[in-house]
Amino acid sequence: MKTIFNYDSPSIALEKLKEKGYTKDFNKEFDELFEYTDDYTIDYLYRYEGATDPSDESTVYGIRNEITGTKGVFVAGDLSLIEGRKRDIIINLEIRAKKGKENHE
Repeated sequence: MKTIFNYDSPSIALEKLKEKGYTKDFNKEFDELFEYTDDYTIDYLYRYEGATDPSDESTVYGIRNEITGTKGVFVAGDLSLIEGRKRDIIINLEIRAKKGKENHE
């Protein structure tokens, strides 16, 4: 997983991911991610904090299905405000991606 800080805005992160083929919107189409969580991994993670307000934060995830190759994005503000199951899946994917990165270093 590649973590990127200090990018200009969430829309720029989405644009960059779209250029890399991450076109599915998992905020709208979460069922597949929900049903086949173990098949997915986070390839890119863009974190953004507003320049004047640290609570103005967002995270853009570039997520890929390792079996089918489907690529998409999930955008989150404060994860604590996301409903239970979605939050749990995203956090677990992030933890798995971090552990995978540690194992490859």
